[in-house]
Amino acid sequence: MGHGVSSDTTGHTIVEQNSNEHYLGLVNFGNTCYCNSVLQALYFCKPFRERVLNYRSTQKSKKENLLTCLADLFHMIISGKRRTGALQPKKFINKLRKENSTFDNDMQQDAHEFLNHLLNTCADILLAERKEEKEKHDKQRNKANVVAVINNYGQPNGDGQYIRTSININGNNDMAVANTPIEDTWIHELFQGTLVSTTKCLNCETV
Repeated sequence: MGHGVSSDTTGHTIVEQNSNEHYLGLVNFGNTCYCNSVLQALYFCKPFRERVLNYRSTQKSKKENLLTCLADLFHMIISGKRRTGALQPKKFINKLRKENSTFDNDMQQDAHEFLNHLLNTCADILLAERKEEKEKHDKQRNKANVVAVINNYGQPNGDGQYIRTSININGNNDMAVANTPIEDTWIHELFQGTLVSTTKCLNCETV
């Protein structure tokens, strides 16, 4: 059992009083134990949990996706009044099944494949949001530069004559978001890149 959890002679779970953790099980929705086990492992990976909860608190987009559903699930666990018991991850499971037909059934699935899918999907979501933010910033910056060119065109000099003033549109005053590498997300930082699965033939060793 996790730190702060023990059991008595009857098998009932006992949570130590000095523990602030919430130890909630996840209800099985037709062989979703592969999913529940991965979600539990990721929840108790504190760096990942903190990033997911921080994403929820700072998220600007209202669009629902697998990452927002995961963040809502983590928030339900950590903010709930009960520290033990069971929780229904219905919203997350429904979103998972809707977005990927592989998991849209009551069959048992491979936990490692689900982990790959979840982390890669979350990374793709973060990349798409960062790209959208960068494009939005670039558009606003270009608009501001056009206004600056118009305002500075034909400024009078000391003799009262008008001269053309050039503006460096590609200046070095870009905001940090414009210089941030798009491929770098906290998923990559925590898990060192994209997880992939390979299958090798036992006879010819062909991948």
